[in-house]
Amino acid sequence: MLGGVHIPSRLGLVGHSDADVLLHALTDALLGSLALPDIGVLFPDTDPRWKDAASGPLLSEAYSMVKAQGYELVNADCTLVCDRPRLQSHYVAIRNGIAGILNVSPSRIGLKAKTTEGTQLALRGRSIAAMAVVLLSAVAKAGTVPRGARTRGTVPVFAAKRRHAR
Repeated sequence: MLGGVHIPSRLGLVGHSDADVLLHALTDALLGSLALPDIGVLFPDTDPRWKDAASGPLLSEAYSMVKAQGYELVNADCTLVCDRPRLQSHYVAIRNGIAGILNVSPSRIGLKAKTTEGTQLALRGRSIAAMAVVLLSAVAKAGTVPRGARTRGTVPVFAAKRRHAR
């Protein structure tokens, strides 16, 4: 499983849950962006509830925590590093899968796959790494002035220029 998608391969990933390294990296990026506990603290491998668990619900739960703090995902930039299997033909399915879990547009999910170019940086083509970076935005609550807005009286004035109709 990579990004919530089954990737046919004679290789597999080993872990306490489904070992979806991409969803785990994205989960940690979301949690870390708000200094929340990481995936290992929230869903420990010592807890039998998480044995063979799908990583999608863990990502969804982490994103619920982010939204509860008043933030939403602007975009995610995800990178997989592995020599095998080749992943380019699975990009659309992976991006759509992640977007579905987070209930956002696939256009908000960036995905890249890199190889080690034969340098065997890890276990002779039998390992994989995933990295994710997220950008969050504070969600303005009804009746509040967004951060960064200056106020004059009771009317918010934003730093950006505005054009007025003539």
